[in-house]
Amino acid sequence: MMTALRRILGVMLFASAGAVAAAEGPHLETAHSNRLDLESLQRGARNFVNYCLNCHSAQYMRYNRLTDLGLSEQQIADNLMFATDKVGNPMTVAMSPADAKTWLGASPPDLTVEARVRGKDWLYSYFLAFYRDEKSATGWNNLIFPNVGMPNVLWNLSGSNKLVETEVENRDKAEAIVLHAPGLAVAEPAKGGKFLVKTLEQETQGALSLVEYKAFVADLVNYLDYMSEPVKNERITIGIYALLYLFVLFVFVYALKREYWKDVH
Repeated sequence: MMTALRRILGVMLFASAGAVAAAEGPHLETAHSNRLDLESLQRGARNFVNYCLNCHSAQYMRYNRLTDLGLSEQQIADNLMFATDKVGNPMTVAMSPADAKTWLGASPPDLTVEARVRGKDWLYSYFLAFYRDEKSATGWNNLIFPNVGMPNVLWNLSGSNKLVETEVENRDKAEAIVLHAPGLAVAEPAKGGKFLVKTLEQETQGALSLVEYKAFVADLVNYLDYMSEPVKNERITIGIYALLYLFVLFVFVYALKREYWKDVH
């Protein structure tokens, strides 16, 4: 009895700790992406190759897999292959890990399964969360990933943001601001039991409007999500058919059960 009570109390404490972490954590924006939208995935592949593949590899993804997105091998070779000449090769970068560490301080992570590690909403919010920070070595910082080593490589499209900090008296007010913020927001404990709420405000306009830039990022995140599991659509389709088969089988099995037990009942 006491053991069961301890387990229940442990679960309650764990849940309350998770709620506190959520209140102090970032308020992520929802990635409005559609895994069935082939045009969005094609645009995302273009965005990935042009803006990410210069530093980040996707070594577990082969170019010819992009034929799943409705592209021919000729289209892939003509428009998306800049680091290799064989369509069956993986999406690697020319920069070696040693050079990357020398030039950038650390080797950029491989992005093949990044969407499965971070989640779509986190990635979407990350690309929207850069702001100017003169104290940073790159001149940039990130609201979702503080002190990140990566600069804002999309700044010419997005423009630049500035950090806005608001100090509030207690956790409840901080949580209310974070939950009702129209964009990204983060609450952090401050001195004297107070809380600091961090939000972003656009400082300069980029080549794209905010709506256009969010659509650009949504396409990119959609492709990153596809790349992390290319067979996801097929897996879901097979799962649906399997469930339908089991449902039909259940009807017949239940009818058979009633036939066997009709004399007993």
